[in-house]
Amino acid sequence: MKKLLNTLFVTTQGAYLSKEGETVVVKIEGEVALRLPIHTLGGIVCFGQVSCSPYLMGFCADNQVAISFLTENGAFLAKVQGAVSGNVLLRREQYRRADDLEASASIARAVVTGKVANCRTVIQRALRDHPEKVDTEAVSRASQQLANSVRRLQGELPLDVIRGIEGESANAYFTVFDHLVTSQKEDFIFHERNRRPPLDNINCLLSFIYTLLMHDVRSALESVGLDPAVGFLHRDRPGRYGLALDMMEEFRPYIADRLTLSLINLSQVQAKGFKKKESRAVWMDDDTRKTVLVSYQKRKQEEIEHPFLKEKIAVGLLPYAQALLMARYLRGDIDNYPPFIWK
Repeated sequence: MKKLLNTLFVTTQGAYLSKEGETVVVKIEGEVALRLPIHTLGGIVCFGQVSCSPYLMGFCADNQVAISFLTENGAFLAKVQGAVSGNVLLRREQYRRADDLEASASIARAVVTGKVANCRTVIQRALRDHPEKVDTEAVSRASQQLANSVRRLQGELPLDVIRGIEGESANAYFTVFDHLVTSQKEDFIFHERNRRPPLDNINCLLSFIYTLLMHDVRSALESVGLDPAVGFLHRDRPGRYGLALDMMEEFRPYIADRLTLSLINLSQVQAKGFKKKESRAVWMDDDTRKTVLVSYQKRKQEEIEHPFLKEKIAVGLLPYAQALLMARYLRGDIDNYPPFIWK
């Protein structure tokens, strides 16, 4: 199993990253703030006005360390990476399956099953841990609806029907998401999922953490030789990473949504850390963003027993494990793609 490596998040505006020997050096106002050996890094994410030397970019590409550039508020801009690894025959098989709607539906059904099951587990945990703080009737009703969706996904279904079930399930889940917020309820109110831009504090958190998760999922897919742009549930669209979006669906509830709720319910983030622009868009200040990044990195270090592999792995390696399983399925080594289902 691949070793879990740290992601270096650089948020200080004006920072400059360069190469010195086998290390990555971060300078702020000309002074060295940090030195890290390249072998300890799995990726670098730069926010806002952060620049890198060409030599460092080439060095990172040679060592399979992807560098992502985001706006200060977390919107993706670009990514620098080395040559695509993996067997061309694997990617050709991926493209063949993506062109076959029946084959695509089979994989999409597995992905959506994982997402819906994990959404249900999130709200079931809330019912179990905080029955006195949630609207048990509404949350139980949503849980039952998600359970029904999982049952409906057991048979062979066309892609459009699978998408319909996914949409209905997401609506049921986010309808009760506000009930899962058990503290700071006046400052963190959730009415509906919105993005580009997020219009409230919770959506701001969700969108930011989804961006971090996308970086990790896309890197995992590339590391095993799959094309992150060619998906099965999410069809081809210029500029969209369909397979990365597919695989993200399994992890959104378990990694991103749970982290968002924990940050709020444990008061690790507070309303004063969010600002609203004239356009109504909500963004995080630098201190809040750093709190989220540190919490996300700690979350990745936690261990969980993988439901299919039956071995303990770090949460941060889950995308890599699922990417490997997807590659094994496409190569014909296993009969079905087993989605990640949290229990």
